[in-house]
Amino acid sequence: MVYIVMGVSGCGKTTVGRVLAQRLSLPFFDADSFHSPECITKMKAGIPLSDEDRIPWLTTLAKQIEVWQRSGGSVLACSALKETYRQMLKKNCAGTVFIHLRGDRDLILSRMAHRRDHFMPAQLLDSQLGILEEPEDCVTVDISGTPEQIVDAIVQHLNDRRLLR
Repeated sequence: MVYIVMGVSGCGKTTVGRVLAQRLSLPFFDADSFHSPECITKMKAGIPLSDEDRIPWLTTLAKQIEVWQRSGGSVLACSALKETYRQMLKKNCAGTVFIHLRGDRDLILSRMAHRRDHFMPAQLLDSQLGILEEPEDCVTVDISGTPEQIVDAIVQHLNDRRLLR
């Protein structure tokens, strides 16, 4: 099973994804590490990515998801903001579960202001919130707790829905 921890920048995808991967004894991957240098430069400059910018990245991720699924599963931190992006990511993998980290804009903005060494500036949060299409068929959890509390909630939802591998 491939679990995709999704949401806007600053919601805790990487932190929660790492804790979840450890809890499930699966490898963890961050979709940010698959962005092209050109896209990272754009984001650092405060320029939102277009759908055209994202297509090669999503295509690469979709291929990796297939590999990870065949090798026993993984946890991937990936924004996956639009339904079309999520469809691309799970296109060839029925065993893909999306976990949406949802939180208050002010909380996310506060977290973004305190993080270091990340290329995504806080000024792009509103553009991400603007294009976010709330997923329907996923596990949704509130991000106001600690990473461990969030993962506890995720695992409970996965157990309730019988989505743990």
